[in-house]
Amino acid sequence: EREREREREREREREREREREREREREICKRRERERERERERERERERERERFKL
Repeated sequence: EREREREREREREREREREREREREREICKRRERERERERERERERERERERFKL
């Protein structure tokens, strides 16, 4: 009985571990997304600069 209890405990532990893992994955994803967003913003900025110089 105690053995099964410990087994369930380890199972819950692994589950929490996987949950933290997914959380880190989502964080990394969001960070990359913000990076790309800033990159596009800089790109648009350079584009506006070129436009101004053409005029």
